[in-house]
Amino acid sequence: MTDTLDVRDPELPGRLLTAERDALVPLLRSRPDADFALPTAACPGWTVRDVLAHCSAALMRVVESRFEKGVFSPEANERDIAERAGWTNAQVVDELERGMTEAGPVIARGDGRLDVLALGEWVHAGDVREVLGVPGAYAGAGLPDALALLARHTRERRHVPLHADLDDVDEPLRLGSMAPDGPPARYIGDAATLVRLYAGRPVAGASYELAGAREGELNIFG
Repeated sequence: MTDTLDVRDPELPGRLLTAERDALVPLLRSRPDADFALPTAACPGWTVRDVLAHCSAALMRVVESRFEKGVFSPEANERDIAERAGWTNAQVVDELERGMTEAGPVIARGDGRLDVLALGEWVHAGDVREVLGVPGAYAGAGLPDALALLARHTRERRHVPLHADLDDVDEPLRLGSMAPDGPPARYIGDAATLVRLYAGRPVAGASYELAGAREGELNIFG
């Protein structure tokens, strides 16, 4: 079974951010301004632009080491979005590109607590792709690194123990803590749907099996 070794790979978050930058930024630069005003199902009340502004602000906080009290709280997120209200969409994308480029080395030098931020950014990129109708919203080149981050994060958090047999990954994946009594929960399906479940994203119409746990129990961002 793939354990995605618990030994931290400090370069992994940066690889994930770079892969996502190379996929997402050209897409955004090709879209009309009207697309940035589209509402997102995954983040009620936020438009595509709001999600991107939140992502770019979070990354720049890492780059600039700005971690004031309450950082990354819902209130702080809304302030970050409001501060960029006068920016053009192109300026938001420019900041996002810079953040995705420069945050990785900063995260690598840290103690690992910010690693999950790269996973959150990757999930938000999927939220945007889904709104824009891009196939494979929560898949693509970054998926292996995203799964590795997800597995390690769930184990560090002692999350629900789960054995995942993924249709599109050769080896099974272990997530969460070791099951103290009895077998872990079991998931059978594709990797993108697994990501959706752990990120609390809609899975309507997806074909998968989940036994031993409820969908809501898997959400790591809840």
